[in-house]
Amino acid sequence: MTATPIWCWDGGLGGFTTHRLKGELRLGLRIADLTLVFSGDGAGSAQAFPLNGRSDAQAREWLGERFDAVGFDASRLDAPAPYEMPAHAIAAAAAYDAAGIADALAELASWFANAEISLGFIRDEIIAREFAVSPLRCWPHHFDLAALIALDLGPDGKARSVNAGLSPGDEYYDEPYFYVSPYPYPGAAALPPLPKLGHWHRRDFTAAVATAGKILGAKDRRVETEAFLHDAVEASFKALG
Repeated sequence: MTATPIWCWDGGLGGFTTHRLKGELRLGLRIADLTLVFSGDGAGSAQAFPLNGRSDAQAREWLGERFDAVGFDASRLDAPAPYEMPAHAIAAAAAYDAAGIADALAELASWFANAEISLGFIRDEIIAREFAVSPLRCWPHHFDLAALIALDLGPDGKARSVNAGLSPGDEYYDEPYFYVSPYPYPGAAALPPLPKLGHWHRRDFTAAVATAGKILGAKDRRVETEAFLHDAVEASFKALG
């Protein structure tokens, strides 16, 4: 491997998958049952490793064997993450318990699958307007699925952008939520009104947010979610000037 894998949603897998690592080789994670899947030319038939009841050390051993078999440097699996992660029992050698949270995992997979559709719709709209938009990617430091709209090509920290995505939940919202975040963050006075599905979040970051609870109460969830995303992107463009 010569680059950091980029994770995208794969509807056929029902989970996240890397870009092609070598030829058609990909590594994926099926969300509903937390199963690693190594597939593509050179891997033989798709190889799966259910994480339920197993530890990170066992997953590392399995991945190392797969990587060695196709000529990858398995030691790169041990490189430290470029971002901080909160303490968790899994990091202290506890086993995964996918079976115990099967319903929650299935629900999470549904949110990501639906997000790919709705965010893809908005992304196509923006591309048609000839803005530069990234592919939908999973950003591992927050585990959100999002696309970045670049309004400027200036230096990092100064270029204007709008990030639209789905978070599975975090310390701010204990539920999945869609967000559209303009950057640099505008002041409160510059933020236009939003449709009733959403509100402006202002603590630590600025974003138009529509939570799962609001979406589940909508009459037509997909239509109203996509209307929120459209209006929030337009509001972000306006706020950035």
